Amino acid sequence: MIGDILPPWVTVAETFDDVPEDTLFPEEEPLIARAVEKRRREFVTGRHCARTALARLGVPPGPILRGDRGAPQWPSGTIGSITHCSGYRAAAVATSASGITIGIDAEPDGPLPDGVLATVASPEEIAALGRLRDENPRVRWDRILFSAKESVYKAWFPLTGRWLDFTEASVDIDPAGDFTATMLISDPRMGTDRLTGRWIVAVGLLATAIALPRAVPERHRTA
Repeated sequence: MIGDILPPWVTVAETFDDVPEDTLFPEEEPLIARAVEKRRREFVTGRHCARTALARLGVPPGPILRGDRGAPQWPSGTIGSITHCSGYRAAAVATSASGITIGIDAEPDGPLPDGVLATVASPEEIAALGRLRDENPRVRWDRILFSAKESVYKAWFPLTGRWLDFTEASVDIDPAGDFTATMLISDPRMGTDRLTGRWIVAVGLLATAIALPRAVPERHRTA
């Protein structure tokens, strides 16, 4: 599913079922030693997806530990992102020669819980959601906005190492399947104040994805 909204230079592995815990590396076990069963399943299968995707890049299997704020520590020379929700796990990876950052998020195709929208969206974004809802009331636009901001954070944090609040990025959703996020705070390590991504709704789920490519040097471009 999520591979449909990512560019060809990104490699994806996804599953709708969980895998046995013996796929964990010993170094990873302490990371979820006190986790509840649901969280353990998410972690184990998310790491399995990540290793599956990395193997398709030729990266040998190994532990994927946590860095700051729980972000996955990807093997040298690679970038990536992991997501999980009820009934779905996925990982998207690429070489750092191909891309700068990746952020993916999957959610159930349902409305946000009461009170969440007011904490993640600006009045302008809420008004835009209303217009989208008027045009197509079947789409869960509030959940797409939430998911897009999750993908923005996952793309932002590996580059900056800084927390990004939901209100520090403004997201404009295109009903054709794209979105644009404008950063309301700046960080020179980001290299841009605007990120573009795509969204999809399928099989009872919705997902968003951002993949920022590495610019091709001018001398290597072809006419």
